[in-house]
Amino acid sequence: MSITAQLAELCLRPVADADRARAALHVLDWAGCAVSGSASEAGRTLARWAAQQPAGPCRTLGAGRRDLWTAAIVNGGVGNVLEMDDIHRTAILHPGPVVVPAALALAEREGVTATALLDAVVRGYEAVIRVGAAVGPNHYKYWHNTATCGPFGAAAAACALLALPSRRWVDAFGNAGTQAAGLWQVRHEPVMSKQLHNGRAAHGGLLAADLARAGFTGPASILEGPQGFFAAMCPGADPHAVVREPASRWKIHDTSFKPWPACRHAHAAIDAALALRAKIDRSPVRRIAVRTYRDALAFCDCPEPRTPLDAKFSLQHSVAVALADGPPPLAAFEPVAIARPDVAALRALVEVAEVEPYVAAYPAHYGAEVEIELADGARHVARVPDALGDPENPLDEAGICAKALALMGAGGLDAERAGKLAAACLALATGGKVSDLVQAFP
Repeated sequence: MSITAQLAELCLRPVADADRARAALHVLDWAGCAVSGSASEAGRTLARWAAQQPAGPCRTLGAGRRDLWTAAIVNGGVGNVLEMDDIHRTAILHPGPVVVPAALALAEREGVTATALLDAVVRGYEAVIRVGAAVGPNHYKYWHNTATCGPFGAAAAACALLALPSRRWVDAFGNAGTQAAGLWQVRHEPVMSKQLHNGRAAHGGLLAADLARAGFTGPASILEGPQGFFAAMCPGADPHAVVREPASRWKIHDTSFKPWPACRHAHAAIDAALALRAKIDRSPVRRIAVRTYRDALAFCDCPEPRTPLDAKFSLQHSVAVALADGPPPLAAFEPVAIARPDVAALRALVEVAEVEPYVAAYPAHYGAEVEIELADGARHVARVPDALGDPENPLDEAGICAKALALMGAGGLDAERAGKLAAACLALATGGKVSDLVQAFP
């Protein structure tokens, strides 16, 4: 059997109530991120584009009801704007902003139950995470894993909702994989393309599944073939990781929630800085050392951020605002905070380095330590082997709800509307309706 055939079989395992409850939390997490992201410049731009597209049955954030394809691109695009979307560590990707909007749009078009929607989300997370865990670190150097692996997750969710037989899943995976794209050059210029990565991945997976239902075939060996995904784009890939431990618990349970609006690679350092914050009241800070793993430096060594996106990908800024103000809100990465003299002074003191045990532990663990040296010579160190929100250091349901409500408020919803949307997300696992969820959208 091809790898995609094996992946299809393991994605068709039964889903339990506990898995659905977990999926509902991820739907809520995505909704908070998406509502807030829809109020951004990128979100408003997507909405203006969507308003020119055909009307349809699917609720599109900021643009009313549009066709399935427009909803996938817009709702997928807005879920990652604020860098607060969920993440799977070993796959190094964000399942939520691809799988959830794809599944939700199709569920609305097809009129399926909440149970079917949550089952599809679980299965979509499984596919995207398993493919992402196989691509290897050399892929991540140039390719945005969420963008390249995302179509597999969207395709799996769509195949589940369309109740396709396993052979059609193989076709869908084949045509999802041939659409894989998304280059990290988007990080080096002040552009909106990263949002297109997510939206296009959701769109590509939906298209692949819809075509499969019509009998449109795709390459079964798209992953392991001699001119397939791994050979072309993933030097050092581990193809067998896609189907390793086929009876393990669903991968959605290993997915992390992000409490801070910054790149996940900066979160352990933020947590460590927060643990040290009380120490700096005693004496001025002379030096700040951040020690972590290689990818954290590759993506987040930005000592002089100029834009909000720079700041979100800056260990120096993330640690500085955490030390200055405590738990960082969205505003901590906006231009006003970037320009603050006290924050800039702390940023200038930050030195970054890759060290053990964090290098060897990555990507199974996203760890860091922060050491501060005060002017009186005192030194204080905080070590965080797993960032808040990881399975070993979980964010509880109350924290996930509070995060979502805060993001919805930042996106313009009043407390009553935000509460209704949050409740509709959670109710999916306890007899709620998909229609109730989409009607609560702004």
